[in-house]
Amino acid sequence: MILLERPPRHVSRPPLLGPILKKSGPLIPRPPSYQLHAPSFPCSAGTTASKHSSDRERLADKRRGSHVSFVDIDYRIKVNRKQGGNGLLSRWVSPPAAEERIILNGVSGMASPGEILAVLGPSGSGKSTLLNVLGGRLQGKHGGAVVANGRRPGRAVQRRTGFVPQDDVLYPHLTVRETLVFCALLRLPAALPRSEKVHAAEEVMAELGLSKCENTIVGNSFVRGVSGGERKRVSIGHEMLIDPSLLILDEPTSGLDSTAAHRVVAMLAGLAQKGKTVVASVHQPSSRVYQMFDKVLLLAEGRCLYFGHGRDAMDYFASVGFSPRFPVNPADFMLDLCSVVVDDSCCETGFSGMAQAEEMDRFSVKQTLIASHGRFIEPKVKASVECRTSAEEETSVGPGSRRRLPSGEEDQRNNTGWFTQFAILLQRSLKERRHEAFNSLRVIQVVAAAVLSGAMWWRSDPRHVRDRLGLLFFITIFWGVFPSFNGVFTFPQERAIFLKERASGMYTLSSYFMARMAGDLPMELALPTVFISVTYWMGNLRAEMGAFLLTLAALLGYVLVAQGLGLALGAAVMDAKQASTIVTVTMLAFLITGGFYVQNIPPCLSWLKYTSFSYYCYRILVAIQYRTRERGYLLGLEGEMPTTVSVAVLVGMFLGFRLLAYTALRRMKV
Repeated sequence: MILLERPPRHVSRPPLLGPILKKSGPLIPRPPSYQLHAPSFPCSAGTTASKHSSDRERLADKRRGSHVSFVDIDYRIKVNRKQGGNGLLSRWVSPPAAEERIILNGVSGMASPGEILAVLGPSGSGKSTLLNVLGGRLQGKHGGAVVANGRRPGRAVQRRTGFVPQDDVLYPHLTVRETLVFCALLRLPAALPRSEKVHAAEEVMAELGLSKCENTIVGNSFVRGVSGGERKRVSIGHEMLIDPSLLILDEPTSGLDSTAAHRVVAMLAGLAQKGKTVVASVHQPSSRVYQMFDKVLLLAEGRCLYFGHGRDAMDYFASVGFSPRFPVNPADFMLDLCSVVVDDSCCETGFSGMAQAEEMDRFSVKQTLIASHGRFIEPKVKASVECRTSAEEETSVGPGSRRRLPSGEEDQRNNTGWFTQFAILLQRSLKERRHEAFNSLRVIQVVAAAVLSGAMWWRSDPRHVRDRLGLLFFITIFWGVFPSFNGVFTFPQERAIFLKERASGMYTLSSYFMARMAGDLPMELALPTVFISVTYWMGNLRAEMGAFLLTLAALLGYVLVAQGLGLALGAAVMDAKQASTIVTVTMLAFLITGGFYVQNIPPCLSWLKYTSFSYYCYRILVAIQYRTRERGYLLGLEGEMPTTVSVAVLVGMFLGFRLLAYTALRRMKV
């Protein structure tokens, strides 16, 4: 806890204004940071650019960076307020009332090319929400306006904005080189040849210092790969491939030690010096990291307490009556000041030497900081934003302005073709899943089940019909449960990556879905083939190659249907635990009504068997072994349903389950 000093109350003007008044003259304190906003814009004849910003202005104009402004950003959500009583009756009689929670309240600021804007604040202050607003990735409506280069950013502009989330959302089993090359092939314009896209990925690796680990897998918390700092640089490189004029990062230093965090921020500073506009939220920066921030925006409880140059923050807080007793890291001081806003105990012990300490409670501290921001900072920020917007609008309609393409036309020129996307995504899917395609444990599991079942039904006598039917139904059980449970985890595991890449416009949903389905085929079809090749001949089933091939074809189709059920439930629920529970109950119902355990089902439940794909697969397998109609009747398969009907139903389920999965993915908000 940093102890703060507050001057005596008899001072009529803002405390610590004496030294500032002697230097600046006006009655209102004007820290140097606020004098840099308006002079940098051509709003009046008397306005001149400062020496500090002239170099970066020229560099920004050369690089065509993005001038991003945001005014009065407001975002609120409704949450259910807990009420007394936990029973179902109390919830039904008096349902929980919804109350409005303020996430952001009137936040304004701006970021210019060649600068790093650091968003500081404690957890829950609204940093991530503000970044999502700037990146156009906020689910729901918000108040206020975001302007980029004098215009409201459209969907095409948002997709060309680099956005690095807090967590490193990457495929863990791809190498660094593979990750960036696949990203370059998908995100760079279709007009570029493949060699140039690969060269662009190599340049990004060299620029970010990743060349030495380019053949190391990325890894994650469970898979050993590159270090945390290198993984963060891979995430940044993922966005740098499109050469964004605006780069947004959500806590890029979280989970890193001080040295790694300094390297990441130093790299961001280098990108800013090349003309990029960098906006990043940082939780607890060290003093040397703080010195690299050009501008700082301080948030607390969704309100802005400071916006300006980082070097002038301490002077500003001193001018409004808050200063540390000893030299401290400015970031620690500001975060501790935010804690005074949030924590009541800080207000009681954080200020000393005053008989009126009890008056500096939580509410008064908050109101003092908010009022100071509204009086000294906010008017200047809004005036600067208005000047910048007006100047850029005049420039954009001038004779030298670039022709702006409609968003749809721009997307069409930049996006790769559907078949190209499919080929790249299929190649990436196969490389990502190569570690599990023929995983030793899975192979051992399948081979062990095949050998065990073959041993149990070793050379079964054709006259022991009941035993052979048991073998056929065991095959139905095993290959109904196994692929359905594997399919459940497919989309929930890739949810974060899918949403991130879709928001960036890397590919279409249909190309991703088809590539994912095709990428699963080698693993889903190879293991059943091994299983049936062992079990079929050990169990002495019908010794004809035609019967074996028909059994194999029926089993492979059945596996794809069962996998489709898992895919549909996983995509609909997007929670692997809940979806696996639903699959367990569903498969239990399917197996009970499959036709082996119970043949005389009560009439009120007889319809259930027609929803069970196990029922149709079992009928097909039995029909392959016992072709004659009379024999089928003797085996308890009475009925007039031809085998072709069972095949047609399975084909319909194969298509229907995948259509449901595709529809569920399409309904996800990006």
